[in-house]
Amino acid sequence: MKKLSLILIALVIVSSTWAQHAKPAFSFNKTLHDFGGIEESAGKVSYQFNFTNTGSQPLVIHNVRASCGCTSPEWSKQPIAPGGKGYVKAIFDPKNRPGNFNKTITVTANTETPNTVLRITGTVAPRPKTTEDIYPHAIEGIRLKSKHISFTRITPKGKKSEEIDFINTSDEELNIGFNRVPAHVNIKAVPATVKPGEKGKILASYDAEVKNDWGFVYDQIFLTINDVKNYKNRISINANIQEDFSQWSQEKKKNAAKISIDNKIFDFGTIKQGTKAEHSFSITNTGKSDLIIRKVKASCGCTATKPEKTVIKPGDHTTISTIFNSAGKSGRQNKSVTVITNDPLASNVLLRVQGIVE
Repeated sequence: MKKLSLILIALVIVSSTWAQHAKPAFSFNKTLHDFGGIEESAGKVSYQFNFTNTGSQPLVIHNVRASCGCTSPEWSKQPIAPGGKGYVKAIFDPKNRPGNFNKTITVTANTETPNTVLRITGTVAPRPKTTEDIYPHAIEGIRLKSKHISFTRITPKGKKSEEIDFINTSDEELNIGFNRVPAHVNIKAVPATVKPGEKGKILASYDAEVKNDWGFVYDQIFLTINDVKNYKNRISINANIQEDFSQWSQEKKKNAAKISIDNKIFDFGTIKQGTKAEHSFSITNTGKSDLIIRKVKASCGCTATKPEKTVIKPGDHTTISTIFNSAGKSGRQNKSVTVITNDPLASNVLLRVQGIVE
């Protein structure tokens, strides 16, 4: 009986081993390739991982997936017979990817272990930057690093300055001026007259007290080149005017106003196109000081808003009426209404108007 048991165990082991070898199996020449140092300017590089099917059944690669869009794979598409050879090719594009890289290629096949991971590594030396790279935005004969100035967060009485670098890429001397400059912005080019190939800066300052507004605000200023006006040549300017509560003491915050809203979402359900959906958001001041509604602004011109009153005593309440006009709209609608207040813990409150327009 003991001999019989040993024979049976041996048969099971042999059978299991044979079954494993019966399946297709990868035998790659290597699973990691280091490109070393490569030049971004030289373009794409590739490496071919070669393999042998060391199993007893045809090997089929179902899919090859790269870990990054910068790497594209190619592979043997036909079944590889036992003892046959195949390949998986990794093509790496170094464009805009300076520095070290470490990418994987996952090969999915009908092998005992379905997924096999290959890896490519290396270091990309960046290509020299051109004038177009450094100054990507073209306006007439000059190129700028940006056509946008963001003054980010600024207090209601605050002032900030920002600048944009530019270069004259034309073959003539250019005089740079500005048109339709709002009173709260001071802007100039230094130098105002630039020679061919000369660099300069656009210097801008922002006075939030003169702007006298709240929240995210936006302006456009137009450049003139040699006194020629072209309203396509514009620079956008924005700022986020917010009260600074960071210096308030805990006692002052404790005695401040506090905004409470019954429901921040109005769902008008399903309405016919051209119908108006109206709703009033109820607001209560549950704080200890007057609640001041600084500004109410809708995200879309299709939504009109109007607060009943802008100063609410402690314990008192008010409403903000909203009217959504569905004319010209269809499908799912998601609009927002921003309420800016003097509540130090909720100075910006977002209300939502949503539904479906048929």
